[in-house]
Amino acid sequence: MPRTFLIDTDTASDDAVALIMALRAQDVRVAAITTVAGNVSVEQATRNALYTVELCGATTPVIAGAGNPLKRPYASATWFHGEDGLGNHAYPEPKANAQPGHAVDAIIDTIHSNPGLVLVTLGPLTNIALALQKDSTIAHYVSRCVVMGGNPCCEGNVTPAAEYNIWLDPDAAHILLRSGMAVELIGWHLCRGQAVINDTEIEQILAFNTPTARFAVECNSRAIEAIRIQTGELGISLPDPTAMGIAIDPTLVTESSSHLVEIETESELTRGITLVDRLNVGRDTRNRSIWAQAGHAQVAWRMEVSRWKEQLFGALAV
Repeated sequence: MPRTFLIDTDTASDDAVALIMALRAQDVRVAAITTVAGNVSVEQATRNALYTVELCGATTPVIAGAGNPLKRPYASATWFHGEDGLGNHAYPEPKANAQPGHAVDAIIDTIHSNPGLVLVTLGPLTNIALALQKDSTIAHYVSRCVVMGGNPCCEGNVTPAAEYNIWLDPDAAHILLRSGMAVELIGWHLCRGQAVINDTEIEQILAFNTPTARFAVECNSRAIEAIRIQTGELGISLPDPTAMGIAIDPTLVTESSSHLVEIETESELTRGITLVDRLNVGRDTRNRSIWAQAGHAQVAWRMEVSRWKEQLFGALAV
């Protein structure tokens, strides 16, 4: 019996690769894909999701959602992914249209129709927060909420303090973490270092000579240059596919632990920081008033990179 996934995404280059992984996974049924403004506008994210679904020969419904964060001005990441989010390669318009309705209602309906599903979030958490505000009971019907977001105990990628998905809508992340949903935090750190797809591995992917393999490399062309400028790393850094890989196979995680996690929503200096109480000092009486309402998350610290790459290559080879 396949597991049911619900994926919320601000579909750009790495999101598209993550969608391919989910749509190619033999034991996963993607019930719906909902889109949110983040890397690109919600309209562009929807178009990119529809294009990726068609490329995989799938018919998964795509539903558009929030076009702006809950309280903040919208700020795209097109500098990293290209103006269209897919490296500016002028991909054709998808043949299918998004489903009618709003992503928030689709999230609520899909969760209630599939209790125990796995919710995978690849972008800002605006849609999820809005759904929780409308129907808080959905938190109890999600078996795992795998969040690509945050920078637990490391530097950020949009400010020194914060990772982009959480920074763009910290208020939404704050709501999710306090909802009681079973959150697994897959931070930006996991896609770096040995997880970067190097030149040899890029050639290996291209040698598969499949439409998805060519697309996965091509649509990340701008991201290759952006990550080199940002961190000095050479290759394709894939934060969303690391999260999707763990959603598909949680045994990829080799080190994780459960902690209180708080999101900064007031300070502009540290806006969106994922403050992980790794040493559990928040339980100290001196900190109790501050941490009394903090949410919990299972934080992934390390993963088995070689097995994740095998999983990724397997999805692109067919």
